[in-house]
Amino acid sequence: MPNSSSDASASVRARNLMLVAEHVQAQRITTRAELARVTGLSRTAVSSLVTELLARRVVVECAERPEPGAVGTAAGRPAIGLGLDPSGGVLVGIHLAHDGVQVALADLTTTIIDETEHQLDVDHEPADTLEYAASTALELIDRHGLDPRRVLGLGVAIAAPVALSTHALSPTTVLRDWAGIDIAGRLHRRTGIPIHVGNDANLGALAEWRLGAGRGVDDLIYVMLSDGVGAGLVLGGRLYEGGGGGAGELGHVTVQPNGQVCRCGNRGCLETVVGTKSLVSALVNTGAQVDGTDDLVALAEGGNPGAQRVLTDAGRSVGQALAGSCTVLDPRLIIVGGKNARASAPLIQGINDALSRSSSPLNNRSTKVVVGGLGDRAELLGALSIAGSSAVARLLEGPAD
Repeated sequence: MPNSSSDASASVRARNLMLVAEHVQAQRITTRAELARVTGLSRTAVSSLVTELLARRVVVECAERPEPGAVGTAAGRPAIGLGLDPSGGVLVGIHLAHDGVQVALADLTTTIIDETEHQLDVDHEPADTLEYAASTALELIDRHGLDPRRVLGLGVAIAAPVALSTHALSPTTVLRDWAGIDIAGRLHRRTGIPIHVGNDANLGALAEWRLGAGRGVDDLIYVMLSDGVGAGLVLGGRLYEGGGGGAGELGHVTVQPNGQVCRCGNRGCLETVVGTKSLVSALVNTGAQVDGTDDLVALAEGGNPGAQRVLTDAGRSVGQALAGSCTVLDPRLIIVGGKNARASAPLIQGINDALSRSSSPLNNRSTKVVVGGLGDRAELLGALSIAGSSAVARLLEGPAD
C-alpha cells in the first residue's frame, strides 16, 4: 500500500526545494542564513535543502561572496555565497519591441553569452518577426556549439498584454496584426525549446527588481518609455499582473481628454503624448534635426532647451498618469526605463513635479523616482528570467546524484 505520510513528506520537500531554488535565482547570490530568513524555514531545513541542490548541481557555492557585515554574516566574517550553477544549461531571451527584435543567449544566472539586435516593423510583420527570432536563436546556439538539449527555456517579451492562462495575446490586442497568433506554439515548433511569453513592461519590472535598480525593494512600479509606454508592478515581493494579465497598461491612461486618438481607440492616452513619435514631432517647430530617440537624447544632454522642455513635459504627463496608482499602492520606488529614459534628468524632474502636485500628501514624499539600472536590456533580461524559472523546475524534476 502507498505510504501517504511518505508521499506527503516528499511533496513538501519538493515544494521547499523549489522555494529555495527560486530565491537563489531571484537574488543571484545569497546565503543560507538569508534563505532561512526569506523562506521562513529553519536553518537546519535550509542546510539540508541546499545540500541536495548542490548534489543536483542546481546551485553552487560561489567564489564571489557577500561583503562582510551583509545579512548572513557573523562577527564580520563573510558567509559562503550561493548561486545557480551557470553550467547547468543555457537560456534564450527574445524582446519583440515595436520597431525591432533583440535575441540573447545566456547561462542560468542570466549572464548574457551572446546577443544580437535587428530593426524590424514588429507591429505589422508577425510572420517575419517570429521567423527571424527563431532562426537567430538557433544560430546563436549553433555558433557556440551547444547541445540543443542543454537549452532549457526560451522567454519572449512582447509589447502587449499576455493572458496568464494561455500565454497568448488577446484577440483585442492593440497589435492588430498579432491578434490570435500563438507565439509560443510557433516558436516551439520552430526551435523545439520550451517557450514562455510575457508582457515586456512586466518582464522589465521583474528584471529591475531582481537585477537592477529595484533590488531589495518589494513594492515598486517600473515605467517603460519607448515607442510605446507600459508599466510593471511588483507588490509585496511578487510580480503583479492583474486578474487577466492586463495590469500596468499605463500607456492607455487618459492624460489629455481632447488629445490625439490612440491606436487603442481612445483619445489622449499617455502613449500619444510621451511615445517616441510624439516627442520627436514636438520638436519640429524648433528647427532641430531629430529622427529618433538618439537625436532627442543627444540634444537634451547637450543642453538644448527645446529638447529638455519636451522631456520635462513628458515627465509631468507620466507623473500625472502615475499619481492615482501611487496614492492607492504607496510604492517605495518608481523605476523609469526604456529608450526615452536615457535623458533622465528632465524626465525625473517632471515626474517628481507632477507627483508632488497630484498624489496624496500622505505618501507623495515617500516614493523615490530613479532611472533603471539595466537600460534597454531590462525587458530582454526579464525574458531570460522567466525562462530561467521554468528551467530550475525542470532541473529539479531529475533524480539527485
